[in-house]
Amino acid sequence: MLNSDQRKQMISRIKELPAALEEAVRGLDDQQLNTPYRQGGWTPSQVVHHLADSHMNAFIRVKLILTENQPTLKTYKQNLWAMLPDAASVSIQTSMIILVGLHRRFAALFESLGDSDWQKSAIHPESGEINIDDLHALYSSHGDNHIAQIKKLRDD
Repeated sequence: MLNSDQRKQMISRIKELPAALEEAVRGLDDQQLNTPYRQGGWTPSQVVHHLADSHMNAFIRVKLILTENQPTLKTYKQNLWAMLPDAASVSIQTSMIILVGLHRRFAALFESLGDSDWQKSAIHPESGEINIDDLHALYSSHGDNHIAQIKKLRDD
């Protein structure tokens, strides 16, 4: 179980993700945006769209947990989602806009939770029982990992 200070730090990371991602992709041209960061990996463009997809799913999962009695969460095939035409043909700015609004709402939702809310849980078909603390910890660092992948491409 996370403590109040840990949660506040993670909420800050949630708030900061859109700006950090914007900084990571700033100045990348179309070729760079469409170059995988490693052999067999996603392109920065796919990463940005993935973050929007993934964090929308996470936000919805938290809301389901808060409003239903231990719901079973829906999984999705993130690798296949990253290959769909929208991830290749739509500007990353569309997903950047989604992330700005989504992360404002995500942070506001987390900031509104009472102590007992953090332990409300759901069943994830692949991971088993997970609670809001678990999701908060996961998604506060998820973006950081992907930003590091984009920065690695910039540095190479």
